[in-house]
Amino acid sequence: MCIPRAELAAKLKAGAFALVLGGLAAGTGVAPAYAQVTAFKQAIAEAASVDDAVAAFYRENNYQPIWTGADTEGQARRAALLEALGNVSVHGLPDRSVEVARLTEQMKNARTTRDVGLVEVALSRALVDYARDVQTGLLVPSQIDDGMVREKPSVDGTTYLVGMRDEQPMSFIRSLTPASPQYRALMKEKLRLEALLQQGGWGPTVLNRKLEPGQSGADVVALRDRLIVMGYLQRSATRDYDLAMESAVQQFQSDHGLEVDGVAGKGTVAEINKSVLTRLKSVIVAMERERWLPTDRGERHVLVNQTDFTAKIIDHGNVTFETRSVIGKNQGDRRSPEFSDVMEHMVINPSWYVPRSIVTKEYLPQLKQNPNAAGHMEITDSRGRRVDRSAVDFTQFTTRSFPFAMRQPPSSRNALGLVKFMFPNKYNIYLHDTPAKNLFSREVRAYSHGCIRLQQPFDFAYALLARQTEDPKAFFHRVLNSGKETKVELDKKVPVHIIYRTAVVSAKGRAEYRRDVYGRDAKVWNALERAGVVLSGVQG
Repeated sequence: MCIPRAELAAKLKAGAFALVLGGLAAGTGVAPAYAQVTAFKQAIAEAASVDDAVAAFYRENNYQPIWTGADTEGQARRAALLEALGNVSVHGLPDRSVEVARLTEQMKNARTTRDVGLVEVALSRALVDYARDVQTGLLVPSQIDDGMVREKPSVDGTTYLVGMRDEQPMSFIRSLTPASPQYRALMKEKLRLEALLQQGGWGPTVLNRKLEPGQSGADVVALRDRLIVMGYLQRSATRDYDLAMESAVQQFQSDHGLEVDGVAGKGTVAEINKSVLTRLKSVIVAMERERWLPTDRGERHVLVNQTDFTAKIIDHGNVTFETRSVIGKNQGDRRSPEFSDVMEHMVINPSWYVPRSIVTKEYLPQLKQNPNAAGHMEITDSRGRRVDRSAVDFTQFTTRSFPFAMRQPPSSRNALGLVKFMFPNKYNIYLHDTPAKNLFSREVRAYSHGCIRLQQPFDFAYALLARQTEDPKAFFHRVLNSGKETKVELDKKVPVHIIYRTAVVSAKGRAEYRRDVYGRDAKVWNALERAGVVLSGVQG
């Protein structure tokens, strides 16, 4: 719930008070100044002791007030904070109107120096809580899903209090909101969807059966009407699946990561039938996820959106290269994790050093059946020496006791293809080529063991090398043609952000949605709901 400015002003007036260190307001009695100052400091120290950041700030600030002083600056800070708390739901965060009422009441009822000290700390803690939620997110990703290993930006709470003390209050409050264009666009989309909810949404759903150009009838009319309300089709009275409707379906398919064929098959109709409420949840989750990302993502960075099955190179906010990708299979520990790191080098003609989990779960059972299985793989001992398969009884080993490693030498049949892009991380995840080119033509591309496969890895390499060599294509192929495993350092390291976003707003301002491949967004929404997030605009 947003608190109107007029109502907020009235609350502030009702709760207005000022602490004068030489004495309290008339009618409360005047105590010696020293005693009042001491009582005020003691009250702050006691109340702030439960929050290390707040306690540290007041120690460094010599227990001077920033909210409850007699100056106009304290009043301006209170007004800015209470307005921000009253309007926090615009960020898709829990409504805090009850907290605003409690703080207002606490200010109104302050009678003693101690009371005022307690108010001072209550306002500081409210600011720190608000700032953390709106700037770095309400939730801890790793507590929601073990694949969400992203570490949120960490900000010392004292920084927020120093900012409120030293800067213009309203400007400082506004600066806490993520500054990315995507976050602002998502906020706008949230408001649009909330307004649509109040108006009844997109109308009746469409019968989930295949509709295609040339057809006509009631089902086509239902599809037409829904596409009109969704903004994909101009208003008309046609009952036919004509060229205009085919074009509208194609645009919808493009915006939702579907095969663009102009046919409203079951998959397309299922997405068309998704409610405004469902899309609003995706947008609110996307806003929370946007708050988890680093503020500085790099002037040049790589962005992999798992739900979109793409990898992009972003330069100064613009997409300069894009390719299709394959992500981890939606199964057990194969799901690709979400995190950020820094790409340091690429390896041309890479060997595939098989992860132990794959060695023991997939290859060991084959070797027990036939010691010559997976003949394209080298088996090596702890010193890297090749093992003679005929001299080993593989049936004696378990997944824990298997003492060997496995490696696939460089070749066009290598599981990593002919190039891999490394951002060393404890999850052993990287981007790479693949010989399985057929998978890139599929609509849903979740097939790998967790790493990100690229449809156009050579072009991706050229784009990365273009900043450090005059002819990146010639350089790349000269190394490739050598057949030797070669590490190529990037002169300038490139941040990599592997994200999971089912709602994004394109550069043209159109909202695009993707399917929740791993079911992670559903978990995030449930966690937000448990934390107190509610949907605005829901009728009933």
